[in-house]
Amino acid sequence: MIVVVAGVSGTGKSTIGEALSTALAIPFFDADDYHPQKNIDKMQRGDALNDDDRWPWLARLAELLSNQEKQDGAVLACSALKERYRERLSGTLSTPVTWIVLTGSAALLSSRLSNRKGHFFDARLLENQLATLEMPAYGLHIDVDAPIDAVVSQAVSYIQQVNH
Repeated sequence: MIVVVAGVSGTGKSTIGEALSTALAIPFFDADDYHPQKNIDKMQRGDALNDDDRWPWLARLAELLSNQEKQDGAVLACSALKERYRERLSGTLSTPVTWIVLTGSAALLSSRLSNRKGHFFDARLLENQLATLEMPAYGLHIDVDAPIDAVVSQAVSYIQQVNH
């Protein structure tokens, strides 16, 4: 089973992804950990990534998911902002990806990002991510204004439903 927790920065992808990993007893991976240093440097400067920046990163993540599919499965927290990015992540897999798409108001996300410490993402990039986001018509969409436990519970129920 491969689960991707997607959404713009500030939606809580890592927090929800880690909780899902525990609930499902499969490994968790954070896509942010796979960015090359040049991408991190660019985002720290407040410069948005473009497709050329993202393709090698997405290829690395797709390989990770392919390897994990052959093992225990995985939960991946990844922005996956565009449909072609989602296609790249799932394109080599033999089973469908279960998509959990986290959403929230710009005000909530901006507030969360301004309070986040020790992360390389510059909060000024949120507007760019929201403009870039191509919201998928599939998967479970969850508003992150709800408590974390409620979001995780809703996601686990959905995952169990679509994977059984």
